[in-house]
Amino acid sequence: MNTIVRLLLILLVGLGTLAGPAGPALAQGFEPPVGVTPVPPRPPQPPMPPIRMPIIMPTPEVKYQRVEVSIDGQVATTRIDQLFVNTSSFPMEGVYLFPLPEDAAISSFDMYVDGQRWQGELLPKEKARQIYESIVRQQRDPALLEYVGRAAFQARIFPIPPQGERRIQLEYVQVLPADAGVVHYVYPLKSPRILPREIVEPTPCLGCAPQVFPMPPAPLIRELTIHAALKAAQPIKAVYSPSHEVAVTRPSERQADVSYEASNVRPDKDFDLYYSFAPGDIGLSLLTYREKGQDGFFLLLIAPPVQAPAAVDKDVVFVLDISGSMQGQKMEQARAALEYVLDRLNPGDRFNIVAFNSAVSTYADTLRPASEKAQAIPFVRGLQAAGGTNIHDALQAALGMAQGGRPHVIIFLTDGLPTVGVTQTNAIIDGVVKASTKDVRLFAFGVGDDVNAFMLDTIAQRDRGVSDYIRPGQDIQGTVARFYEKISTPVLTDLKLDTGAIKVEDVYPQPLPDLYAGNQLVVVGRYRGEGAATVTLKGLVNGQEKAYAYADQSFPAASASAAFLPRLWATRKVGYLLNQIRLNGQNKELVDEVVALATRYGIATPYTSFLVQEKGGAVTPPGTPRPLPAQGMPAPAMPAPMPTAQSGAAAVQASRAIEGLRQADKAADASTQEQKVVGARVFVLRDGVWTDTTYKQGTPLTDVPFGSDGYFRLLDRYPEAAQYLAVGDRVIVALDGAAYRVTAEVSAQPVATATPTATPAATVTPAPTRQPPATATATPAPTRTPGPAPTVEPTPRPQAGPPPDSAAPGLLEVVARWIADIFHSLFG
Repeated sequence: MNTIVRLLLILLVGLGTLAGPAGPALAQGFEPPVGVTPVPPRPPQPPMPPIRMPIIMPTPEVKYQRVEVSIDGQVATTRIDQLFVNTSSFPMEGVYLFPLPEDAAISSFDMYVDGQRWQGELLPKEKARQIYESIVRQQRDPALLEYVGRAAFQARIFPIPPQGERRIQLEYVQVLPADAGVVHYVYPLKSPRILPREIVEPTPCLGCAPQVFPMPPAPLIRELTIHAALKAAQPIKAVYSPSHEVAVTRPSERQADVSYEASNVRPDKDFDLYYSFAPGDIGLSLLTYREKGQDGFFLLLIAPPVQAPAAVDKDVVFVLDISGSMQGQKMEQARAALEYVLDRLNPGDRFNIVAFNSAVSTYADTLRPASEKAQAIPFVRGLQAAGGTNIHDALQAALGMAQGGRPHVIIFLTDGLPTVGVTQTNAIIDGVVKASTKDVRLFAFGVGDDVNAFMLDTIAQRDRGVSDYIRPGQDIQGTVARFYEKISTPVLTDLKLDTGAIKVEDVYPQPLPDLYAGNQLVVVGRYRGEGAATVTLKGLVNGQEKAYAYADQSFPAASASAAFLPRLWATRKVGYLLNQIRLNGQNKELVDEVVALATRYGIATPYTSFLVQEKGGAVTPPGTPRPLPAQGMPAPAMPAPMPTAQSGAAAVQASRAIEGLRQADKAADASTQEQKVVGARVFVLRDGVWTDTTYKQGTPLTDVPFGSDGYFRLLDRYPEAAQYLAVGDRVIVALDGAAYRVTAEVSAQPVATATPTATPAATVTPAPTRQPPATATATPAPTRTPGPAPTVEPTPRPQAGPPPDSAAPGLLEVVARWIADIFHSLFG
């Protein structure tokens, strides 16, 4: 670095020497020698355009980010510990920017750098907005627009040496909002970062155009942990995160611990957490999302107590495959799983065991009381694997033990295909359907890949159970034990919902499963109508009907608080439709519905793919199948038909993927390089333009030049559009019946304005391009008054080069500018 500085200084001195004497001599006139013809002067050269190349500034990585949250009722204390690492070979200096959660009521804010208390500035919303907009104007990068409407904390960070580290700790306290008993906490996971100083505080370059420094992506976090400890004066009911797969433990009725861990992640969404607290046996919480003039989306969190005061008595029949293929470790683990279930029977339960190979044997002729479970242990330990697989007779024996009046739970575990007795799949399914009663709950476990996934899924779903698959090498005992923990204590069976005058439809899951102690039920659907309603939950407790009424549940005409809801509902509906196609055969109506939903909400299916950029659009046309990914995994790029085999690894994988969509508690991950999820909207990259999937082809477009006054007036009129425009500098977005196209440059031709029939929307006027301010800090943009924008008018394209009254730059001036830019890039 020192060598570079010396060379640049020598070059500057040399150029100064060259420019110093020569300039006056030429100005006073220079007489050439006698006989030498003077060379005529060069004609004036056109002005050189300013050099304005975007420079991608590196930013520090995050070695770890640890977030500890303590929530007492509605008061949350958030403690953040971040270790930034400079992996480059030169020092990094920047501004630490922390946009606070939207509408957060902050009561205190403290910052420490390497253990020392640090001075920073807590910016109110309007001042933070001015800084965001100033950066957008100067750097021509809209990424910060998603933070418009939020307060922020910013502080200068001393240079981090090459390969050095800087530890930043934050602590702030906020009062969380509560709506109808539901409390919402948000941690801005993708926000805390160190921005290059050149972005926040641009340094002027005299005589040359300001440099462009695009917003860097969110920093890579090598180790991420979030832990939230909740406690309340009343029993905590539901605990739910629509954004991340969290682990929830319940030490008591009034406490909950929520944790999330990940490594090598680049966050693309904030951490959302909802929880509710209320007295009573079963809690019910309602979340809604609705755009004006459309049907709404709702989510019900139905949460039973952690410890049920009285469990519903049930019958449990364990149907175990002991054919020859179960020899060895599989048989040992299956026996251990069966002992685990027996040990955890409730006092009022009854049980039996059906073991099958070529023949069927049972522990007892009839169901036995739980008090005899110890006598069954020798029978379990004496089971040996040998012979064929008689699935039909084993299931018929288990179904024939049902006596009615209580849940009849069948846990069916097999590792193979039927080889003895009735072996046709449809005949086995028909036999189960005929022998089943409304009390049967059949849960099927397939061990390995050599199982008939089609048959297991069909019989489980028709008897209001679920199927799961234990892949080769996975632990049978652990999988069955975790499952039984969830269903061991039913508190309400045969559930039904009534919403009064509010019409609900497309409700998932279908049908509603039973409710078990310590396990909340997440129900999503669509609704029509508006206003307050009483939601009634009905079910059976030991054969007796019981109803729980929840008054004054609000189904509003418009609501934007739970923007994740449309995609979660669509994820579940797509899973339901794909399951119907797989089990009942493909038909055009179902496929068309899958394609429409997948296209609108950005969900990868066997019929759509968002990873292959196709000419004219980002979505594969209907009829071209795509391979189905596992839940949360991107779809493969090569086309492949939807698996039609009933058994084998492909069938098992398809079953697990579809079941992941059907039972999803959070929307399927969808953001890729060519697709971005923003709130309830999805944007796909088409011909270099980020296009809102709600935009209908043919709708007139109003052009809005990026960064113009009209651009920011559009944000004033539609504040919710800030998050949409943040996806890029070329965007098509639908707003209030109209469509707007953000253009990268000012248009020189008049464009058509949108003329919706229902709600007339504003059109936008581009303002003449202005030179960025030559100041050492970000210049706040003037405050604007929201209001209708005038009609779009053509604006002449600005001419490159210096102002008209300035002289054209000479060679030495251009070189000086270039050297100044180098100094600026190296040293700021």
